[in-house]
Amino acid sequence: MSASQTLGGPSRCGRVLGPSLDKIIKNAAWRKHSHLVSTCKSALDKLETLTDTALSDPTSPLVGLSSPDADFVLKPILLALDSNYAKVAEPALECTFKLFSLGVVRGEIDSNMSNSILYKIVESVCKVGGIGEESVGLAVLRVLLSAVRCPCVLIRGDCLLHVVRTCYNVYLSGLSGTNQICAKSVLAQIMLIVFTRAEEDSMDVSIRTVPVSELLEFTDKNLNEGSSIYYCQNFVSEVMSSSEGVPDLKLSQPVHELQNGESLVSKEEEKEEVGEEENKDGAESSGVSSKIREDGFIVFKNLCKLSMKFSTQENPDDQILLRGKTVSLELLKVVMDNGGSVWRSNERFLYAIKQYLCLSLLKNSALSVMSIFQLQCSIFMSLLTKFRSGLKAEIGIFFPMLILRVLENVLQPSFVQKMTVLNLLEKIAGDSQIIIDIFVNYDCDVDSPNIFERIVNGLLKTALGPPPGSTTTLSAVQDITFRHESVKCLVGIIKSMGAWLDQQLKIGDSDLPRNFESDTSAEIHSTPTTEDGAVPDCELHQEMNSELSDAATLEQRRIYKIELQKGVSLFNRKPSKGIDFLINTKKIGNSPEEVASFLKNNTTGLNETMIGDYLGEREEFALRVMHAYVDSFNFKSMDFGEAIRFFLRGFRLPGEAQKIDRIMEKFAERYCKCNPNSFTSADTAYVLAYSVIMLNTDAHNNMVKDKMTKSDFIRNNRGIDDGKDLPEEYLGALYDQIVKNEIKMNADSSVPQSKQANSLNKLLGLDGILNLVSWKQTEEKPLGANGLLIRHIQEQFKAKSGKSGSVYHVVSDIAILRFMVEVCWGPMLAAFSVTLDQSDDRLATTQCLQGFRHAVHVTAVMGMQTQRDAFVTSVAKFTFLHCAADMKQKNVDAVKAIISIAIEDGNHLQEAWEHILTCLSRIEHLQLLGEGAPSDASFLSVSNTETDEKTAKSVGLQSLKKKGTLRNPAVMAVVRGGSYDSTTVGVHSSGLVTPEQINHFITNLNLLDQIGNFELNHVFAHSQRLNSEAIVAFVKALCKVSISELQSPTDPRVFSLTKLVEIAHYNMNRIRLVWSRMWNVLSDFFVSVGLSENLSVAIFVMDSLRQLAMKFLEREELANYNFQNEFLRPFVIVMQKSNSTEIRELIVRCISQMVLSRVTNVKSGWKSVFMVFTAAAADERKNIVLLAFETMEKIVREYFPHITETDATTFTDCVRCLIKFTNSRFNSDVSLNAIAFLRFCAVKLAEGGLVCTDKSSDDGSSVSAVSKDDSDVQSSADIDDHGSYWVPLLTGLSKLTSDSRLAIRKSSLEVLFNILKDHGHVFSRTFWIGVFTSVVLPIYNGVCEKRDMLVKDERDSPTAKSPHPDGSTWDTETSAVAAQCLVDLFISFYNVLRPQLSDVVSVLSGYLRSSIQGPASTGVAAMLLLTGELGSRLSEDEWREIFLGLKEAATSMLPGFMKLLRTMDDIKVPDNSQSYANTETSSDHGLTSDDLEDDNLQTVAYVVSRMKSHIAAQLLIMQVITDMYKTNLQLLSAANINIIVEIFSSIASHAQQLNTETSLQKKIQKVCSILELSDPPIVHFENEAYQNYLNFLQDLVKNNPSVSEEMNLESRLVAVCGKILDIYLNCTENQYVPQKSVEKPVTHWILPLGSAKREELAARTPLLVSALKALSGLERDSFKKYIANFFHLLVDLVRSEHSSGEVQRVLSNLFQSCIGPIIMQ
Repeated sequence: MSASQTLGGPSRCGRVLGPSLDKIIKNAAWRKHSHLVSTCKSALDKLETLTDTALSDPTSPLVGLSSPDADFVLKPILLALDSNYAKVAEPALECTFKLFSLGVVRGEIDSNMSNSILYKIVESVCKVGGIGEESVGLAVLRVLLSAVRCPCVLIRGDCLLHVVRTCYNVYLSGLSGTNQICAKSVLAQIMLIVFTRAEEDSMDVSIRTVPVSELLEFTDKNLNEGSSIYYCQNFVSEVMSSSEGVPDLKLSQPVHELQNGESLVSKEEEKEEVGEEENKDGAESSGVSSKIREDGFIVFKNLCKLSMKFSTQENPDDQILLRGKTVSLELLKVVMDNGGSVWRSNERFLYAIKQYLCLSLLKNSALSVMSIFQLQCSIFMSLLTKFRSGLKAEIGIFFPMLILRVLENVLQPSFVQKMTVLNLLEKIAGDSQIIIDIFVNYDCDVDSPNIFERIVNGLLKTALGPPPGSTTTLSAVQDITFRHESVKCLVGIIKSMGAWLDQQLKIGDSDLPRNFESDTSAEIHSTPTTEDGAVPDCELHQEMNSELSDAATLEQRRIYKIELQKGVSLFNRKPSKGIDFLINTKKIGNSPEEVASFLKNNTTGLNETMIGDYLGEREEFALRVMHAYVDSFNFKSMDFGEAIRFFLRGFRLPGEAQKIDRIMEKFAERYCKCNPNSFTSADTAYVLAYSVIMLNTDAHNNMVKDKMTKSDFIRNNRGIDDGKDLPEEYLGALYDQIVKNEIKMNADSSVPQSKQANSLNKLLGLDGILNLVSWKQTEEKPLGANGLLIRHIQEQFKAKSGKSGSVYHVVSDIAILRFMVEVCWGPMLAAFSVTLDQSDDRLATTQCLQGFRHAVHVTAVMGMQTQRDAFVTSVAKFTFLHCAADMKQKNVDAVKAIISIAIEDGNHLQEAWEHILTCLSRIEHLQLLGEGAPSDASFLSVSNTETDEKTAKSVGLQSLKKKGTLRNPAVMAVVRGGSYDSTTVGVHSSGLVTPEQINHFITNLNLLDQIGNFELNHVFAHSQRLNSEAIVAFVKALCKVSISELQSPTDPRVFSLTKLVEIAHYNMNRIRLVWSRMWNVLSDFFVSVGLSENLSVAIFVMDSLRQLAMKFLEREELANYNFQNEFLRPFVIVMQKSNSTEIRELIVRCISQMVLSRVTNVKSGWKSVFMVFTAAAADERKNIVLLAFETMEKIVREYFPHITETDATTFTDCVRCLIKFTNSRFNSDVSLNAIAFLRFCAVKLAEGGLVCTDKSSDDGSSVSAVSKDDSDVQSSADIDDHGSYWVPLLTGLSKLTSDSRLAIRKSSLEVLFNILKDHGHVFSRTFWIGVFTSVVLPIYNGVCEKRDMLVKDERDSPTAKSPHPDGSTWDTETSAVAAQCLVDLFISFYNVLRPQLSDVVSVLSGYLRSSIQGPASTGVAAMLLLTGELGSRLSEDEWREIFLGLKEAATSMLPGFMKLLRTMDDIKVPDNSQSYANTETSSDHGLTSDDLEDDNLQTVAYVVSRMKSHIAAQLLIMQVITDMYKTNLQLLSAANINIIVEIFSSIASHAQQLNTETSLQKKIQKVCSILELSDPPIVHFENEAYQNYLNFLQDLVKNNPSVSEEMNLESRLVAVCGKILDIYLNCTENQYVPQKSVEKPVTHWILPLGSAKREELAARTPLLVSALKALSGLERDSFKKYIANFFHLLVDLVRSEHSSGEVQRVLSNLFQSCIGPIIMQ
């Protein structure tokens, strides 16, 4: 034992080597292996002597030993491995494993160092694998894996390839399944090690252990023998873990530059198919690279080559080759799955993928072996996920080839293959960034296929299944599986789009200025990781050739592509239209050259036959295009046959001879131009070209039986060269060329073109490629033309990578989704709807509803209204709530989906809310029916008690089962069902309902129990979380639904209405701006329903509104806001428009209740409150008026300060409302109280209680300042501030003064003038004047203007008494009060109102002019009061104004009055012949009223009454003037006195004129006697007029001599006296006419006067006496001066008869005292 303990000596190597060498010695056959044994022994001896040296030898392969020693001790191991004897080899392998795993060995192992002992050992280990024993095989795998894994050994180049090949061989020729699985696992692990190191470019990396079970995903499942997988997993893990902790190899040599890369690639490999060109490319692109990466590159390249090996013709079914190919693809999959950023960032590795891996995929794509197809798909998925940015062109070709080809095969697909593709698409759909990138880079790229569009359409076709009537190889189960899978993919796609959208929006939201750390974290956050945790290829590595594009350019590219494709498809139907379209949309220029270039170069989908057709057209533009097309070819130094072949590559010649003729003619011309020496003329070329075309058709068309021979061809072309022959050799060579090699287009192929050639393949230029690879091959080797195919595609790859289109775009702008949705929404809607409709599989329908939800989310957030509404409507229809009898579980799920949509995407649903809310309404309806609750209609309609009892009895579902329910119309209607769009379900459909349907219906109601009230109410409660736009849309929709519910003719319901009230509650705390927008909608709704004809509904709505308003009024409102007012406005509108008394009364009660309970919060709402009461005040129902006034009274009495708290203008509304109440015709108490309240309002207003601004503080100062003129300016600003509040109040009262009710008139008049007197001091001057003109004066319009209205037309009825248009005439008392008030007011505010004097005078003159006695005397009193109070303060001009007013009053009456008298001229009053001349003696029978017509009598009577009042008015005016004059004599100027004189003079002359109308007087006397009226006092009028005039003049002459002289009043006095005498004399002498012209005196009989004359004379006597006295009072000189004027009159007086002795006395006195002295002188 002691020997064995020290076996191998003290060194580390010894401890490892010793026991193994000992074992080899024991196991070796002495004779056979004698050399081996001796070497072992000497090595053991050597080891005993060696210790670990402190200084290690860098060249030594073993740690702690010198290089020679190491070689010496390792020699026996090498010999043992080479012995080809398992027993010896096994311990040697064990020893080698330990050396590697414990890290005792170190250094590089490379074929360049073939002398190195380590290299030899590894090579020998590889050879041992061939012994064929299972245990040895596993041991070899173990050693090789540990060697590759060992961090301090770098196996390189060919040696590494040899290691891989050895494992590969163990796998292919393994004796047991376990060995094969182990070999495969080791290979995979080696790949992981090599490529993980290459990724980091370092030996020191942590390496993942390969999961064995994943390697059996596609193949070798059959190798699993019980616990093989477990065993292999342990096997690999053990090797991997044994090397942990070993220090890594510091590469001794620096990184070196490779010599063209050839040292590592064996000569033999160079000859393989890849070709030298690529080899060169690889080397060039590598540049400087490290050894580790170089090894990775070589391994990868060789793996790809292994995968491209195909079986030979001799041995087509080479299974081993197939397994080798499969395992190499599996390893490539492992490499790609674990590949990291180096594959993107390192040109060499990316080149390797493009050059080798893509080639391998391309070559293997034709195989029908399923495992290979699955592996290809899996590798392709890795490429797509991680490396798409660098492989844009390649993916663009592989996608259609691998995926779309299988997807679009609907009728006869391979089940496994298509399921593989669908699973792959499901994975793709799960990665939102891939979906977006595919769309952006292919569907938006003109040069690429529409991959996204084709995926979606392919999935749709699969989801819909084979079209009906077509034959398919699928079983029903397979078809259903496909359908469900494709729906799943579509759901995945739309879900990803939604996820990407949300993610971008989230990034957008957080896109605030950030520091660097958070920026990177955000970027990583936005980058989803794949399942294995590797970062996929999205935005992290844009440095390749991807660029972040803005959506705008992509948008343009997408639109450009769509239009281009439209143009191309149009061209393929009608070429000329297509070209026009493309020119118009600016896809090509409008010059022939540009069109030609498009046809020649851009063959994206253009049909070659159509190109030929177009080029052969004879229209001018097409002809020019053809010329440009041909001229673009350069045939210089080209053989004629080659030139034709080259020319016809791009299009198919048309069939029409003339078209061919035109094209060939031009071709010939061009050929000759390029090759001037070829033919004598272009004609030759033209004929020859034609011949060649005919020969080509003849030789290669199967329909032609007799083929043209060479001699025929030569003969046909005799003499075409200007009469000469072309050389026969030339023609013969041309003939051979054509016959051997047909002239055909690029895209023509050996396979005849199918009629429905896939346009996408054309777009890609893949027609030829896909035809070369026959997909239905069962052999593993593609049929022929392989090299051609590969070369063609590689050319394409190169061409594409050169184009700008190869730039890879990454987008973060969500606008791109709009285009994606436009592509996919139709197919998705169809797929989801059809599946949901046809399938009852819960899984499938759930998927579809998920799809709908995601689709609604994307379309709603993107604001795509049409698409969103389409999806929402579809789900709503699938709820089947409109025909509940047919409901199934899937329909209930649809209801749940609707609720989810409402909650998740409520913010973006806009108009679509209506569908959702309709569904909720229907659910509630059905649930109510289920519970057997009575319908809303029973509450909303007045029903008799019997029916109420009936409905109360039916309870629960049980009741539905009774036969009685068949008679319940609501249930029957629902069971019958209706269309989705009908608002009320089943109303119009008639027909019986069977018990079966009822039972179905009951079962379905049970289904609906899954949706509880919580879910229903959640949608409404959730409305609080909706954004401001959404809540408005939500409310609009709910209003619509509610109106349709309430308007149902059979079954009105209030569900939505109650919900409206609820959501208004929920959302009341929103910001005012949003709330007011919501309220706009709600108030319109409340108004329209409040005016509903269904009274119960209207009452219910108004009550709901009241609840809301009460709630809303709890909120505080700041000043100058208007929300409360907006809130109460519906009440106002309904109040004003409703025809229903009940509603109006309800509103008044509601408002009263609200106001009185929330008085402090009404704020701006007062405006609406008063508007409601104003409407109520005018109501025709007494109780409404009284109810409203009661509240009004309370408001004004108790809450007045609140009214104007926030908005002073509310005061005006209050006033208007009160004024409206004053007009109330029901109760004068209401009116009088209202007037009193107006007074109260005025007091408040004057106190400055309303204006809430700071200005109110100035009001106090303006009170005392009124009397001082200069202060008016400052105070006016304050008054004008709330002058606007005074105006309505004062105007209202002013109008009331003409009310028909006396009490109201009187009260309003008093209140108005009291207000003005009490508070006038706060008015500014301008405001006062305004008030005076607009408020005060209009009151008197009736007095001023309308007294004489009736005179206008002589036929006006004299019975009309009223000057007021409304038939209300002021009584004397009111008039008197009014005039008194006016004068008082004027006197009180004389300083301010002074300019208005003329208006006041005109009003008072109006009184004086009145035809009624009362007002006239009132006017007199007022005039006197005015002048009495103001006398001394009036200026001369103001006096003048007063007198002119009086003059105007006097004179203005005359024309009208005289006109009235003239009406008497036409009335005949018959003379009575039986009567005596004196009327006294007429008997009663003399003249009766029968002799006069009735209306004439009326007229005369009216004239008499007018006459009387006219005379009275004139006399009153004289009276006023006389009184004024007496009191203010000293104040009057000469000019003013002159006016008075004129007035007196005019009145007197008018009176005299009136008295001379004798015939008129007679008529009047007669009528008066008939009507028993007193005669008009005409004589009295004349006497009074002259008496006053005389007195006035006398007074002036006596007391004011200066004025008298100035105005020569004495002469006027004398003239007046003369006039008086004249009048008197006329009266006495009317029995004869004085004939003054006769010289001789004639004798007359003097008869005594009649009694009538005597009376008249008696009446005139006092005036005469006064006149005579006046004359006698003249001074002597004056008398003397004027005596000549009147002496003859005095003489006549002496002769006349007098009724009184007074006349004689005065006369004699005059003669005695005045005339006598003059005579006596």
